[in-house]
Amino acid sequence: MSGGHHGNSSSNGASQRGLLKLLVKLPSVRGRLQTIAAKPSSLNHLFEAYDAATDMLERLERDSAETGELMEYRTICQEIETDVIRYCLDHM
Repeated sequence: MSGGHHGNSSSNGASQRGLLKLLVKLPSVRGRLQTIAAKPSSLNHLFEAYDAATDMLERLERDSAETGELMEYRTICQEIETDVIRYCLDHM
């Protein structure tokens, strides 16, 4: 009966996974990020995007070929990290 919420649950899982990855990757803003993430946040879409981008990056890196797509996903991950750091610093 709760089938209508399945997509939302999946989205929440991706958001949580992305947040956890960012907490590991960005120790300099970890405390601030935890505080921000404890409340409903506009960062949830970035957490979800980071989860998807890092998953794809890991798959591409396993193929071990240095491709344009691999470089693109590295850039996407770095840009999301930069956006999250900027958000944390702007919302202190």
